[in-house]
Amino acid sequence: MTYEQAVKRINSLLRFGIKPGLERIQELLHRLGDPQESLSFIHVAGTNGKGTTCTLLSSVLQQAGYRTGLFTSPYVTEFRERFQLNGEMIPKDQLAGLLDEILPVVENMAVQGKTITEFELITALALVWFAREHCDMVVLEVGLGGRFDATNVIPCPLLAVICSISLDHTAVLGDTIQKIAFEKAGIIKRGGVTVVYPQSDPTATCVISQAARERGNHLVFVDPYKVSCQSSDLSGSVLNYRGLEITLPFLGEHQVKNASTVLTAVEVLREKGIQISDQDLQIGFAKAKIPARMEILWPSPIVLLDGGHNPEGAMALSQVVKKYLPGKNIVAIMGMMADKDSRSALSYIAPLCSQIITLQPENPRSLTSEELAKVASDFCPKVEAMHNREQAFQKAWGLAGKDGAILICGSFFLAGEMRPLVQRVLSSCQN
Repeated sequence: MTYEQAVKRINSLLRFGIKPGLERIQELLHRLGDPQESLSFIHVAGTNGKGTTCTLLSSVLQQAGYRTGLFTSPYVTEFRERFQLNGEMIPKDQLAGLLDEILPVVENMAVQGKTITEFELITALALVWFAREHCDMVVLEVGLGGRFDATNVIPCPLLAVICSISLDHTAVLGDTIQKIAFEKAGIIKRGGVTVVYPQSDPTATCVISQAARERGNHLVFVDPYKVSCQSSDLSGSVLNYRGLEITLPFLGEHQVKNASTVLTAVEVLREKGIQISDQDLQIGFAKAKIPARMEILWPSPIVLLDGGHNPEGAMALSQVVKKYLPGKNIVAIMGMMADKDSRSALSYIAPLCSQIITLQPENPRSLTSEELAKVASDFCPKVEAMHNREQAFQKAWGLAGKDGAILICGSFFLAGEMRPLVQRVLSSCQN
């Protein structure tokens, strides 16, 4: 099987959607030799901030000399982004080879009426790969929720982390912060330790605290005042952490909170005997890279790419625009999923824009350009639905002008489609 065939085969399982429950993934992994039992994990849940937290932790651990696996979702431009070892994606031939081994087990289970979903399959594939590569540590990002997420098949992790919790995936996780926090708190295991991001809604903190008490889990709440921001610009922030200067290459005030969460996690890891020096922290943070999280692709006009897809993400993006792009002519290219709260997200972004161009991401769950344009027109006087991505970017480029800014936002699916296109167009401008 080629790599391209492997990805196509994995994607074919998307039709089975989301099926809550751990029984299938437990049986699949058992048939594969229970690779999760030989690994040490840092398990990360939350609505927003998971990707940044996982990336920073992975970079710091790698810098400290640990053989570090990283499993994240979603990917932006390359499917293999989800599986990384010491910052390198899984080789194509290894992914295809592992799938050749795992698929017969999956097909045998299907004959018995136990259908494996796409996310269960890639979780199993990741765990087998990490075990065979003898990872010292695996940073494991929850896919959806926590309690019944396929990643929750792991034993008690070295450390659990719960990031910011807000309303998202309400059809699956529940329509209140309390219900969603209950699902996220499902990664809290008996006898473990959990680092908790400072939640904006006290209801979430109460739910998490109750879960920890019931399971004898030690909670460590992040103290954001341990970290101060000395300076910030479009390249990121310079932080002071107990007298140590740390460069955070990610944009936005919310990222300072994510950094505080990672630094607290490192404190706990050190207490557990994990050797991480201050220099490891500094270099690990400075080297961290993550695409489509308020990523600056071009300086003039500024082209800012962000995959944030819920109201909290849109609010964070709006804060960045207000702080770093005041007075600039802002043109947005937006696309969103139909199951997201597009109206709330647009209420943050659209009033800051002189014009919005809508596109439909290539996903069956996406809003059409026309549907999103109709909602956007309630918040911005100039909205145009388009269908050709390159033409949309060229139009935005002309509208923004040299001193303006282009925001490409609303969905990781759109970000993944636009990022290589924009890089190609901008590269041709340089030549």
